[in-house]
Amino acid sequence: MEQNYIQEIICKILVLQNQEFNPDANGCDRPFLGPAATPSAYNTRPVQLFNRYTAEPWTFSYTSGEVTSTIDTFRIEAMEDNTVTVRLLSGDATSGYTSTNQFVTIHLSTIGAIRCFPDVFITL
Repeated sequence: MEQNYIQEIICKILVLQNQEFNPDANGCDRPFLGPAATPSAYNTRPVQLFNRYTAEPWTFSYTSGEVTSTIDTFRIEAMEDNTVTVRLLSGDATSGYTSTNQFVTIHLSTIGAIRCFPDVFITL
């Protein structure tokens, strides 16, 4: 994927998470969060970001108590210049996600693809 396309999708996800709707969007940039336009029920579109050079998902270590795990699913928090800041989400689409207080900043030029998961509500 082109860097500009990735940046456009990330911007649209940020807009959605702030409940500003664009009725012309589809797919990862669907115009509302959740299966229907009910903004109070969903606040996050979990994503995986793929490394442009390895084609593998970006992963980061996260430690909670004595347990360390690898996380590859994120909540987009902000985009500034050519970087995106994401919040690490533990869990998965089947069992549910838990918000962490760990953030990572990734340069957009290193993102080759983005994968969106079903929208959820996460306590931040």
